[in-house]
Amino acid sequence: MTAEALLQALISGLAVGSAYALVALGFSITFTTTRTLNFGHGEFVSAGAFVGMSVLFLALGKPLTATSFGDAQPGALAQFAALLAALGLMGALGWLLYVLGVRPFAGRPGMAWVMSTLGFGVILQSLGLAIWGPKPVVVPGPLGDAVIRVAGVGVRPQELLMLAVAVLIMLVFDRVMNRSLLGKAMRAVAHSGANASLMGINVQAVMIGAFVFSSALAGLSGFMLAPIAQASLYMGLAVGLKGFSGAMIGGLSNPRGCVIGGFLLGVLESLVNLWQAQWREVVVFALVIAVLAFRPTGLFGQRLVEKV
Repeated sequence: MTAEALLQALISGLAVGSAYALVALGFSITFTTTRTLNFGHGEFVSAGAFVGMSVLFLALGKPLTATSFGDAQPGALAQFAALLAALGLMGALGWLLYVLGVRPFAGRPGMAWVMSTLGFGVILQSLGLAIWGPKPVVVPGPLGDAVIRVAGVGVRPQELLMLAVAVLIMLVFDRVMNRSLLGKAMRAVAHSGANASLMGINVQAVMIGAFVFSSALAGLSGFMLAPIAQASLYMGLAVGLKGFSGAMIGGLSNPRGCVIGGFLLGVLESLVNLWQAQWREVVVFALVIAVLAFRPTGLFGQRLVEKV
């Protein structure tokens, strides 16, 4: 195993880990704010990829349900419009999910919201299959697909772009959470919704915002990942599951930990691929089980203590 191969695996792992980290961050946001999770999160990733792809097709004068870009390369304006569409529509669906699938069941005995979010994801995937079909589509990246070679390592521009965007979003989110009134309001709601309401915080608005932002992150993840792994309505299942695993490893109650967990899984997957690809899933989920066996709240999570 050469140094170039290890460096190649590290860069590729960080790029894919960026998608996992964004999804893990989305899980953390909804959990810390509402104590619920969107178990259809993976389908939001797939939907974001296809919404962005469809806008690119329309910008090129192709049908919404086209299956190939050919040699066409969408311009920067089309890419930006596709990104806005993916973020906006996924955010709106996050609001709809909270209003219809979470709020009516949250706080009640049982876990009806689990089946509600799962069902929402199944509906989303079924609608996608009815519109676009099951065929994966190769999506051109905004910076082209030419491989950049540095010190014997080949890197696609989309991988570097995804890593840069993910890191930037995580830094901005961390700053907002720790140094803004919005962040303080979110932390207050996470600590106690009743007390936050007494302090004049609109608890429902914060909870809706958490689902909107979380779903928009899923859409961004799918949109950025599509040029790397092809757009497929089944891609979200693996990304959502790995993102959730990253959140569990890092600790659902710790956004920074979730991000680290997502990157860790991406790098681990890539390194195992250098050894034997068929053992990738075994190693990844063995790590998840091992971490949760010794640290049930994750590596960076805090034990929740409820006062009575």
